[in-house]
Amino acid sequence: MRVSSKLIIVACVLLVAAAVLSFLMFTEQLRPSFWLNSVAFVCATAGLILGFIGIAEHMRSRR
Repeated sequence: MRVSSKLIIVACVLLVAAAVLSFLMFTEQLRPSFWLNSVAFVCATAGLILGFIGIAEHMRSRR
């Protein structure tokens, strides 16, 4: 498995984790707190950045 594929998979996991955390806080299954909001934000941001890096590496390796 290429490094770009691993980065894209990790990015997808982080983005799904952020979405699930946000949804659970919205439905009040989890009590919203500063710490939990920060974790969801960091997961979403890191997933977005790693996804862009993974896509860029994938496109560069195809050339």
